[in-house]
Order: sequence, then structure tokens, then C-alpha cells
Amino acid sequence: MPSLIKTPETTHRIYFQDCDMLGHLNNSRYLDYFLNAREDHTTAHYSLNMGELARKQSAAWVVTKHHISYLKPARQGAEVRISSQLIHFDNSNLVLEMQMRDETGTRLLALLWSELTFVTMPAGTRTDHANAMMDLLEQLDVDGVDYDPDGFDERVKVVRQQLKALRREA
Repeated sequence: MPSLIKTPETTHRIYFQDCDMLGHLNNSRYLDYFLNAREDHTTAHYSLNMGELARKQSAAWVVTKHHISYLKPARQGAEVRISSQLIHFDNSNLVLEMQMRDETGTRLLALLWSELTFVTMPAGTRTDHANAMMDLLEQLDVDGVDYDPDGFDERVKVVRQQLKALRREA
């Protein structure tokens, strides 16, 4: 089986209707951009349709927590790069990291950790991932990100330092 892309990335345009009066992406809309990008990534790279998966398994992931850091404004009309990656999982939980960078990919605009739990429908009770899903999650879990539930701010700092080093090299 060929290796899967662990950190897919797509480019998105910031639309006028999603911006505040200053021409910056509205804080609440960042979540929409991130979650829509992740859905695009899972469909394109892993052939996972979340709605279809939920219907087949009578279970779905629900967001239990977001950690987000807004670092620089995403401006109306700008092109941004959004990447997503799995940084932690267990039998019924996932933690996704998503980054929004500028068009060059060298400046971090925002970083998001989304914690999700796999639940049965319609009851909403926690359930375990199927074995096949656990195998897929194992393949997608990124190396090099040591997840610590209390380490969000430190992770933001590390990513910013990595990008700063890349800019110096260029």
C-alpha cells in the first residue's frame, strides 16, 4: 500500500463576506475554513466521506474542544495555505492540528488543535473506532509532534520558530 500524505495542504481565498470591518477574517470563520479544509483533505487524500462513514457506522466524530491561536490577520482577498494533520489518537479520540499560513507558507497566521470524540448516533455515547479505522489512524499519526494536552502554547512557539528559521534560510 502506498504511503499516505500525513499533512495535506490546500490553498484557499479569504472571502469578503467572511471578514470583519477591518478586512480581517472574522475569528469565528477561522473554524469554518479549518474544518472545511480538513474535510477536503480527508476526501481527497484518504477517500473518507464523513457523512457516508457516519451513516455506515452509525457513529461520527464530534468536536469536544478547540484550542486556537490567532497570530496574524488573514486579510480579505488573500490566498492562504491550510494544512491539517493527526497529532494524537486513542480508541475513541482524535486530536487534529491545523495551520493557516500566508501564501508563501512561511508565516503562521493561526494554529488550531481540535479534539474530537467518536460517538454513536443518535445516542451520542462514546464508542471505539473500528479496527480498520485504528489501522488508518496509525498510518496518519505524524511523527515529530509530541502531543501534550497542556502544550498548545509551546507548540505554537515551536512552529513559529521553525518558520522563522525557514525564512532566514531563504
